[in-house]
Amino acid sequence: MELNSQIKTALAGADKKILLMTHIVLGYPSLDINRQVIAQMAANGVDLIEMQIPFSEPMADGPVIVKANQQAIENGITVRGCLDFAREMTTTHAIPFLFMTYYNILFKFGVEKFLREAKEINIKGFIIPDLPPEEGEEFFVLADKYGIAPIMIFAPTSTAARMQELSRFGRGFIYCAARKGVTGKQTDFDGEFNDYLGRCRANTGLPLAVGFGISRKEDVDYLTGKADIAVIGTKTINLVEEKGIAAVGPFIAGLR
Repeated sequence: MELNSQIKTALAGADKKILLMTHIVLGYPSLDINRQVIAQMAANGVDLIEMQIPFSEPMADGPVIVKANQQAIENGITVRGCLDFAREMTTTHAIPFLFMTYYNILFKFGVEKFLREAKEINIKGFIIPDLPPEEGEEFFVLADKYGIAPIMIFAPTSTAARMQELSRFGRGFIYCAARKGVTGKQTDFDGEFNDYLGRCRANTGLPLAVGFGISRKEDVDYLTGKADIAVIGTKTINLVEEKGIAAVGPFIAGLR
């Protein structure tokens, strides 16, 4: 089943007014801890998981995730290790998994080779923040060939025309960055944000995921009815660092 259909099916459930997507950095602190954290997430109601393949210059990420990328690389994580781990996770857990990374990872590996293997692994989508449609013809053609959803990103600075253009290339859902800047900082929900989310909804027919600074039940409650997916990233990394793996499950369970 394609990602868009999976999202719509999940939203049609009587108990799901908004979906939860979480983010982990593969290899940080280790793949074994990733494995345990994903199990906690899946068991406590996460609907999608975004697995980040570490990159040396993660331009869209804030300090917590940048540090996690750097540490994972220093620990010896490889693209092959990420692919093998992803295969294990998609086999173990019956929820959609996506890859998030930067284009140089695919370019060096071989774009078609990477997408072909991602399809075999049952990866449902890709989030590549540094690949605009104007520079990604090969990727978008191959993503369509292998049935993997390219997730496009709207920003508060995106015009209506730009949103419509991005939506034309997107599949699965649109990732709406809740504010300008990088991940990690708390987002203020105000009239300006509501106007932005209204523009997002008006300029695509795809489901909307909102990320950047989503960290509390209050945030998820606020987004319910306005967006389709709430994305939690930096918060879970901090939680594992500060309170350990066992804190992840109760945190996720308490978000909705």
